Amino acid sequence: MPLPPTFDPAQSVALARKTFEIEAAAVQAMAVRVGQEFSQAVALLLGCQGRVVVMGMGKSGHIGRKIAATLASTGTPALFVHPAEASHGDLGMITAADVVLGLSNSGESEELTNLLPALRRQQVSLIALTGGLDSSLARHAQVVLDTSVSQEACPLNLAPTASTTAQLAMGDALAVALLDARGFKPEDFARSHPGGALGRKLLTHVSDVMRSGDAVPSVGPQASFSELMREISSKGLGATAVVDDQRRVLGIFTDGDLRRLVEQGQDLRALRAADVMHTQPRTVQAQALAAEAAALMEQHLITSVLVVDGQQRLCGALNSNDLMRAKVI
Repeated sequence: MPLPPTFDPAQSVALARKTFEIEAAAVQAMAVRVGQEFSQAVALLLGCQGRVVVMGMGKSGHIGRKIAATLASTGTPALFVHPAEASHGDLGMITAADVVLGLSNSGESEELTNLLPALRRQQVSLIALTGGLDSSLARHAQVVLDTSVSQEACPLNLAPTASTTAQLAMGDALAVALLDARGFKPEDFARSHPGGALGRKLLTHVSDVMRSGDAVPSVGPQASFSELMREISSKGLGATAVVDDQRRVLGIFTDGDLRRLVEQGQDLRALRAADVMHTQPRTVQAQALAAEAAALMEQHLITSVLVVDGQQRLCGALNSNDLMRAKVI
């Protein structure tokens, strides 16, 4: 498709830079004027016994959906309710225990302002994110967060651009302040993101991915070299543990150890497991995070690790392939 004759590559780059400047200035202006009303909003949200209900029309609605998702993933139960749908029955989703977060740049979005009397009758607390500080939305709100901007990034000063960026930044600021006040930790974030990389790292334990039972290679210290090699080959771990009668770990023998013995020209047939094992091998406990096992392997440049209980008894094993299959690494 041919480009329109009005396209100017240099102008497009200049407009991009101007957009960034205008939107950055809008956010910076909010940083300067934010004050006590913000802490009041955070306190109201912290005291919410129900859920945070985010509402907005048009572009503000799209921003509202993102704010609701961010709040929910950082420890504040939240959902988005479309104002137009609310006036046709979805208002029943909102209770007096909830707090409504209303977004409107003008503060006069008809679908949203039509709901304000009903929300007041239900005694629902309202926080407004608006640039219209004298608007209907602002007058009905318990707390007003000023998201006004001096200009939109749109060259026509019409399309919501800087104003929606300001709303988004204010929503993120609320989420950050709330997670800090709640003492929200990485482990809490992971529980909301079990399918993500962070979730796997913080929720997957060694016991979830380790080999156990007969799949764990082990021999006694007096095992012949032939027995040692059969155990390594049959279990496919690339190593075997050497254990005593109580299955306490005495050492480990790996494929790498075998290569080094061959290079040295040793008479392998005369060797026993106790002669060739590495004593004090790297171990990890079953309740440890799988990410800790991965870090241990990386730190010591090894590909397998033995899993032990509190008495150093062998209870499992894993290698880097097991961790990759679990998407921990």
